[in-house]
Amino acid sequence: MQRSKPRILVTGAVGQIGSELTPALRERYGHNNVVAAGHKTKPSAALRDSGPFEFIDVTQRETIEAVVDKYDIDTICHLAAILSAVGEQHPQLAWNVNMNGLYNILEVARERELARVFCPSSIAAFGPETPRDNTPQETVLLPRTMYGVTKVAGELLCNYYFCRFGLDVRGVRYPGIISSETPPGGGTTDYAVEIFYEAIKYKRYNCFLKEDTVLPMMYMPDCIKATIGLMEADLSSLTRHADYNLAAFSFSPSELVAEIKEHIPDLACSYNPDFRQQIADSWPRSIDDSAARRDWGWKPQYSLAAMVADMLEKLGRKHAEGKLQST
Repeated sequence: MQRSKPRILVTGAVGQIGSELTPALRERYGHNNVVAAGHKTKPSAALRDSGPFEFIDVTQRETIEAVVDKYDIDTICHLAAILSAVGEQHPQLAWNVNMNGLYNILEVARERELARVFCPSSIAAFGPETPRDNTPQETVLLPRTMYGVTKVAGELLCNYYFCRFGLDVRGVRYPGIISSETPPGGGTTDYAVEIFYEAIKYKRYNCFLKEDTVLPMMYMPDCIKATIGLMEADLSSLTRHADYNLAAFSFSPSELVAEIKEHIPDLACSYNPDFRQQIADSWPRSIDDSAARRDWGWKPQYSLAAMVADMLEKLGRKHAEGKLQST
C-alpha cells in the first residue's frame, strides 16, 4: 500500500540548504517523517529538537544503510557535498565525498527500491567553453574545478541509474544560494551572503570577486520552493532527470552593493579578487531555465530588491538581539 506521506532522509542537513530545507519538509510531511543527517557538525537546537537526527558518513555505505533501515526511508534528499572553493583546496576529498558518497546513496536506493532520490547539481557543471549568457539547458560541460567535475559526473551517474535501473532520480543545477539563516560554507558565490553580515556589523566589506563579476543567484525561499516543486512533480511531466537548469536573478558585486546601499547608504566595499575569481570566470552570467518552467511550473518569487530587503530585515533583527553569527 502506498504511503500518504514519504519518509525522507536529508543528508547534509546541517549545511546551508539542508538546514532550511529540512524544517520545510518537516512542516510539510510531518516532523517524524523527515530524518536529518549530518557528518561532524553539530545540528542547531531547532534542527535537533524538531525531528530525528543521525550522524552518517556518506562515504561509508553501512552508515547510510543503517539509517535507511532504522527509519524505513523511501526518499533521499542527498545534499552532502564538498563545495567549490573548499573542493579546490582539497580535490581528493571532494571526489571521495561527492562521487563515492553519491554512488553509495544510489546503490542503497536501488537495492532497497526506494521511491525517489533528489541530488542537486550546480552551475559549477559549466565551464569556460559554455555560453555564458542565457546558458542553454543542453550545452558544453567542461568544468575546470573538481567540484564541477563531480557535478557533471553526478548528473551522468544519476541519469544512468534512471535509465538502467528505473530509479527515480531528480536534480537541478543550483545557482548561488543566498541564505539569512546559515553562514557561508565554502562556495564561490558566498560573497553574496558575507556582505550582508559585514554591512550590518561594520558597514564595510572586502569582496573576493571583481566588482563586475555577474553570476546567477537565488534566494533560499525560492531554492526550497524549487526543490520541493521538482520532488513532488509527476514523473510523466518530466523530460529530464538530474540536470534541470534553475534561475532566479543575476547580479554583480557592485550591483548588490548598490542595492544594499539603498538601505545602508554608508556601506563601503573594496575589491580584492582571490583564487575564486578564476572559478567565477568559468561560470555563466545568466541561465535559461525554460525546461524547468515548462515541465514542472517553476517560477521564482524573489527579485534582487526583494531579496536584499528581506535579508537585511532578518539579519538586522538577529544583530539587534545579539544573535548574528560571524562569517
